[in-house]
Amino acid sequence: MKKIIIFSLLGISLGFSQENTTNQTFTKKNFGDKKHELKFGALKMLGGTIFEGTYEYIKSEDFTFGSSILVNFDANGNDYPEDFSLTPFARFYFQESKEYGAKGFFVEGFGKYSSGTFNKYTDDVEPTKYSAASLGIALGKKWINNSGFVFEILVGAGRTLGNSDVAPDASFRGDLNIGYRF
Repeated sequence: MKKIIIFSLLGISLGFSQENTTNQTFTKKNFGDKKHELKFGALKMLGGTIFEGTYEYIKSEDFTFGSSILVNFDANGNDYPEDFSLTPFARFYFQESKEYGAKGFFVEGFGKYSSGTFNKYTDDVEPTKYSAASLGIALGKKWINNSGFVFEILVGAGRTLGNSDVAPDASFRGDLNIGYRF
């Protein structure tokens, strides 16, 4: 009788320990090992010769930070006001399911340094070159599949710091980003 009780307790304890190990492995596989994302802006790329690449580091399930760089390869041929911009950001995620981490609805705070050509006044004045810094906020949503492919929608705006006669008063941040988490 003692042997049956001992083997039963041993079997039950192995069953519970196996269940916990499986859950930890699943979480580590999907979140712990994959902390880096590379993305590019699909709409800007399709709409013109504008490339925006983004790197994002997953610090925790709810917090990430990273930076985006934008280069306008045809600055004279299109009306996009930025020729170059560098945008560091921090994101806070709000989701119920934590198994993948850093997915779902998010709020982003960003700073932006941009340079380009802009005509602040609508009369026949020739556009002038500017460089400016701005601070802003963005909202978005991120989806990720089991293999690590990422799709993200992002929309935000910022206010230019300082008082400039040639820089735009506001900056825009947004795109449909496609990328990969590794």
